[in-house]
Amino acid sequence: MVNIGEERLLGLEAQEQVGLKTRIWVESKLIWRIAFPSMLARVTSFGMYVVTQVFVGHVNELDLAAYAIVQSILARFLNGILLGMSSATETLCGQAFGAGQYHMMGIYLQRSWIVDSVTATILLPLFIFAAPIFKLLQEEDAITDASEAISLWFIPTLYSFVFGLTIQMFLQAQLKNMVIGWLSAGSFVIHVLLSWLFVNILNWGVSGAMGAFNIASWLVVIGEFIYVFGGWCPNSWKGFSTAAFKDIWPVVKLSVSSGVMLCLELWYNAILVLLAGYMKNATVSISAFSICLNISAWEFMICLGFLSAACVRVANEIGKGDSKAAIFSIKVILSTSVGLGLIFSILCFAFGNKISYLFTSDEEVAEAISSISTLLSLSILLNSIQPVLTGVAIGSGLQGIVALISIGCYYVIGIPIGLVLAYVVDLEVKGLWIGMLIGVLMQTLVLSFLIWRLNWKDQVEKASERLHRWLLDPSQESK
Repeated sequence: MVNIGEERLLGLEAQEQVGLKTRIWVESKLIWRIAFPSMLARVTSFGMYVVTQVFVGHVNELDLAAYAIVQSILARFLNGILLGMSSATETLCGQAFGAGQYHMMGIYLQRSWIVDSVTATILLPLFIFAAPIFKLLQEEDAITDASEAISLWFIPTLYSFVFGLTIQMFLQAQLKNMVIGWLSAGSFVIHVLLSWLFVNILNWGVSGAMGAFNIASWLVVIGEFIYVFGGWCPNSWKGFSTAAFKDIWPVVKLSVSSGVMLCLELWYNAILVLLAGYMKNATVSISAFSICLNISAWEFMICLGFLSAACVRVANEIGKGDSKAAIFSIKVILSTSVGLGLIFSILCFAFGNKISYLFTSDEEVAEAISSISTLLSLSILLNSIQPVLTGVAIGSGLQGIVALISIGCYYVIGIPIGLVLAYVVDLEVKGLWIGMLIGVLMQTLVLSFLIWRLNWKDQVEKASERLHRWLLDPSQESK
């Protein structure tokens, strides 16, 4: 546990008085205090998707393909929007915590609930009419018919995102996210047990797997409500307030730009899964591509822990007005993330041909997965860099700029290259993955240049102006 004295060591004056090793050690403890619970939460939360896919995959191949297309396209798309919009909570709460405006954090959380709930309701028809949408996109009839029931099972999870993601951002901004990690880990264990009971023992098939998924998702949210409302956040949660409805339009704009930013990244993968459905053997192509994406995304959840650490540390230090401490933190986080990414990349390269059998017993699908295992290992390495840079952008409030970068790198460069390689050069799934890899590489390079050229003093001034413009006195909160 890092105490307040150690945190202050990273202030501008202290940096000049302590050695480099001490500064790195103190910063690393701060980083892991944020990153580890976030990793645990994200790995186990996404792990529930993967576990559900494993159980569905052993029901039958058609349901596996249907689950893959709904989860990879609709659920990933909606999760991206709400995760991105929740990152506005991360920016505002992180900067407010750094500036000592603790009472405003609960107001920002409630404003995010309002904005995200409305957004989820607007997007609800996508799940209700999933089958007609997939048919309109000319996916195989058998897959689209099987997707109808599965898409409806995702609706309860959609609303769990609204509260679960925002509370996670709220807690980690004040370094209280360990509870999120343990709640997520506990729910993951319960999810595995329920999936085994419902699918293997009671033979409820796909309905049993999806039912276990929904129960586990809401257990996390219920635990978060108990923690926040139960008095464990006395400085940042003062109860419900009508002040949450004031100055909501600026929060909407920041939330929308944040949602677009992450949605463009996650939808990029979803579009590639959709394109895989037009290949010669669509069922095999969708299943193989989706499984590889889930392997990459599961490792990506670990890297998102560093995204959270980068966002919180940068937002806290900018809120304090210490730009040099923010820059130092970025260097330490990036070095740590890349080192871990190298380890996972090497493991994936060494065991890539055996991973597929964890998800399917179909030899065609397993062979297709093995054929892109080398590309998968390269993706995992890039995953260790790009999230940290995105976290820095979120902590600085630069979500809109990152959204524009994503459009250029993913949709102007990545997807067209993937289409040419898949359908013209006839590389099929491998071609799509190469296109995806090129898009991510381009985004990483552009983000690196953007952050390298960033004027950090300007970012401190912008954060200060934003926080003071929206600041309410504690006496005004209930008015």
